[in-house]
Amino acid sequence: MLRDIRTNYQKSELSEKTIHKKPLIQLQNWLEAAISEKTSEPTAMVLSTNDPTGNPDSRVVLLKELTAEGLIFFTNYNSKKGQQIQANPNVSVVFFWPETERQVRVKGKAEKIGEKGSEIYYKSRPVDSQIAAWASPQSQIIESRKVLDENYRYYQEYFQERVIEKPPHWGGFLIRPEYFEFWQGRSNRMHDRIEYHLSGDKWIMNRLAP
Repeated sequence: MLRDIRTNYQKSELSEKTIHKKPLIQLQNWLEAAISEKTSEPTAMVLSTNDPTGNPDSRVVLLKELTAEGLIFFTNYNSKKGQQIQANPNVSVVFFWPETERQVRVKGKAEKIGEKGSEIYYKSRPVDSQIAAWASPQSQIIESRKVLDENYRYYQEYFQERVIEKPPHWGGFLIRPEYFEFWQGRSNRMHDRIEYHLSGDKWIMNRLAP
């Protein structure tokens, strides 16, 4: 039965004495720990946006860069999430790492990064992934899988003797955080939760009840 599935978390704890005063550095520390623990897809995060009716819309994307400004991921700007972000930049992301019994929630505003940054990352991708960015009209309704396969073959042939340039509709978004919550699983459901919210240019920290 689903109601009988439980995990008694007891690997670690989180305290105001040990957590970093800067939440982006704390996120970096936990991300590195997840990678060290060989967590499956440690950079995977659930991105939530708002659709045109105001309802939440969520999907998994991959964090590709963590900077002093925030979190960066890449996508097709014409996709549903791309269009939703451009209409309403308020977003949230959630990381969950079962191996370290940790979760991080982040809320903030997303904006396009510069073309140069998008081009640098695009060129670093495997060639097949570069072609896929041209071949897939992301989020659009298509007649069948055959449409995708034919598009992919077309661009494979097209770029055989051409330099693969970044599609104009593809690039990165930077999420500028305004809120963080770090969750560390503890035994008996008495979890540690510490939040940060941005007040002016300062991060205010509070402990939350589990």
